[in-house]
Amino acid sequence: MKLFDLSFRVKLPLLGGLLIVVTALGVSATLMVAAYAALKDDLRVNTEILGRALAPSLLQEMLHEDIWHAFETLRAPTRQAPDTGAVKAETLLLVDNALNVFVSSHPRTAPVLAPLRSLGPDYGLLADRIPESGKNDTRTVDLPASDYLYVLTPIVDDQVRFGTLIIVVDKNFFLPRFYAIAWYGLLAGLLVLALLLPVNWYWGRRMALPLTQLTERMGEIGKRLPANIDPGLYNYGDELGRLFTVYNQMLVELRTKEEMEKQIVQSERLAALGQLAASMAHEINNPLGGMLTAIDTLKYHAELDPQTKKTIDLIERGLLQIKDTVGALLVEARLKSRNLGVQDIDDVMTLVMPQAHKKAVQVDMNNTLVADVRLPATLIRQILINLLLNAVEASLQEGRVTCTIEIRGGFLHLRVTNGGKLPEAEQIAHLFEPFFTLSHGGHGLGLWVTYQIVNQLGGKIAASKEGEQMHFTVDIPAEVVT
Repeated sequence: MKLFDLSFRVKLPLLGGLLIVVTALGVSATLMVAAYAALKDDLRVNTEILGRALAPSLLQEMLHEDIWHAFETLRAPTRQAPDTGAVKAETLLLVDNALNVFVSSHPRTAPVLAPLRSLGPDYGLLADRIPESGKNDTRTVDLPASDYLYVLTPIVDDQVRFGTLIIVVDKNFFLPRFYAIAWYGLLAGLLVLALLLPVNWYWGRRMALPLTQLTERMGEIGKRLPANIDPGLYNYGDELGRLFTVYNQMLVELRTKEEMEKQIVQSERLAALGQLAASMAHEINNPLGGMLTAIDTLKYHAELDPQTKKTIDLIERGLLQIKDTVGALLVEARLKSRNLGVQDIDDVMTLVMPQAHKKAVQVDMNNTLVADVRLPATLIRQILINLLLNAVEASLQEGRVTCTIEIRGGFLHLRVTNGGKLPEAEQIAHLFEPFFTLSHGGHGLGLWVTYQIVNQLGGKIAASKEGEQMHFTVDIPAEVVT
């Protein structure tokens, strides 16, 4: 894998750290070169100053041919302590105009009256350069391949030259000072790196982590809508912060678009089902009309005992409920029906109990209605039957179903609760869609029809799960008949 193919979580801190290290090394190297040149120049200047300082004394001693005092004068600079900071000369030579040694700091290696050229190759080269010097100028000669600097100071009086002072200094005399400066510079550089590298690593990862999350989540778009990026992860107003804000806004718009698409798809499915229901309603209503007519004829002409009459009334209400339920499949239908009464609640219990007895499910009916309610009885009966049968179906053997019916704040409030096999959170969102079922053999229309009826009556229906209980609540605007 190439360096630039690495994740930003690694690449930003790594490249930032590398840049800091290279910059620190470059600055340190530049400072070291400058310090080396400055120390070398200080050595030259200080040696030249030393030569000019010794020149007046040496002039008098040459005039008086006082070799002993001249020797003492030349020996003093060679005895400088290393820690005084003054220039320590290796050798000092005083030569006359004939380039013979007048006196030296080391008489054994440079005896008096010895020719300068006889002292070695470097001195031979110096002998060629001394005549080139002016009468009053001090100059420094840096011979190639030599470890020493040679400072030539003329001994002059009244424009008359009597000789030349040669100061020999080790080029590396200043290296201990240079190493000390370099050591402190190294420590300072390491301290700077110790401060900057962690800061660089922190900020590099701080910037790269949101970018990494954004890349991963952008890759999920098309498969599913990813989660938002936490605004606290990078809460700054620069381009990067605005990028994350725009990303979160985009997700909001995509979720809105997805919800609208779901509603459009559901509307199209409902429209198709409505057309099917309209066709079925005509075919169902014809035989229903015949059965209702036959019951009317039977009630009018036959002599019926009370038990038979009660049974026929129950059948008639059931057939009317079927007729109204078929009508409820048509969303635009405006059904007329008698008001809801207490007897309708009893009928619902009568119709539901056989199914409950098969599973030994206990159905608790908490009905507080004491008067008729201005709502279509057949439609409310259908809502209760569908909710109760679904609750019984979902309950375990010997389970319990609770139903509450009451008038609350101008609404008819229905609440059906059951345990047993409960749907998942994702399934609850689809319970009221047509053909969605959780039971084997179910057609998936019961709750959808219930949803249609509740909406047609201007009410609301909701499903929720709390712990091990499933709750269906219905609220429909209603008033009590007084």
